[in-house]
Amino acid sequence: MLKIDVFNHIFPKSFFERMAATVEDKGKIKRWLNIPFLHDVETRFRMLEEFGDDYRQILSLSAPPIEIMGSADETPDLARLANDGMAELVDQYPGRFPGFIASLPMNNVEASLGEMDRSISELGAVGVQIFTNVNGRPLDRPEFKPLFDRMAELDSMIFLHPARGANVPDYADEDKSLYEIWWSFGWPYETSVAMQRLIFSGLFDRLPEIKILSHHLGAMAPYFEGRIGPGLDQFGSRTADEDYEGLLKRMKKRPLDYFKMFYADTATFGSRAATVCGLEFFDIDRVMFASDAPFDPEGGSMYIRETIKVLDSLDLSKEDLTKI
Repeated sequence: MLKIDVFNHIFPKSFFERMAATVEDKGKIKRWLNIPFLHDVETRFRMLEEFGDDYRQILSLSAPPIEIMGSADETPDLARLANDGMAELVDQYPGRFPGFIASLPMNNVEASLGEMDRSISELGAVGVQIFTNVNGRPLDRPEFKPLFDRMAELDSMIFLHPARGANVPDYADEDKSLYEIWWSFGWPYETSVAMQRLIFSGLFDRLPEIKILSHHLGAMAPYFEGRIGPGLDQFGSRTADEDYEGLLKRMKKRPLDYFKMFYADTATFGSRAATVCGLEFFDIDRVMFASDAPFDPEGGSMYIRETIKVLDSLDLSKEDLTKI
């Protein structure tokens, strides 16, 4: 069966070299610099041999977000470099890389709109990747509205990736997050927060056909179905200084139903329980196969292998597997 991995990461060589030279705090990209699969195509191809010719990858940049790499004047050039490099990889190796997801310089909205159009219309990108915040600013801010409007017009997918670092503390009296909690629990939290902010901003009432994929199988949403279901049906009952009850009445659907309007992928690092939970939460037509390679202990192949193993272990029809 053809397997199209929609969310895995790569750095085109020219972009990788520029990034390594641009980012002053090498701690932010320490791990990235030591995973050859990320930037060496020959290493990647050797590690992918075990999955056969029927395994394909839709390419996207890894974190860190482009917008943390420079000023609003500098990042558009970085985005162009990344997207040109992605398009070149797809042109060179169409049998393994059938498409790519474009990156945007989100600290420059006007440039992001231009790069969005160029990447999708001219380079053939299948969508764009944006992160759950833009240098600490939430995605439901009015300044980002044109980006969502344009993606809805293009009928192309937004791939929503978490962004959170150790600089975001877990407790108010601390200066940073310890023990990599910013990643283990911070990233699913970050994605879930972005989802709820977009929902309550009215995005899906305004753009009901917009396609947004929430990475890591919807983050916390499937497991917390009770909290975002009956819990948020009582939205406003816990708040006295905002008219949240009025907002709830103006919404066309239950909060839970909006969460289910997101798309999701199977990147759960090989967790069968998380995969079962996510597939029960989302409509099968809204779930796509993804591995999140290469961020596993083997440096590239383990999460692919384990994700396939989990999917093959489930009682899914061939039709549903094909949809995924």
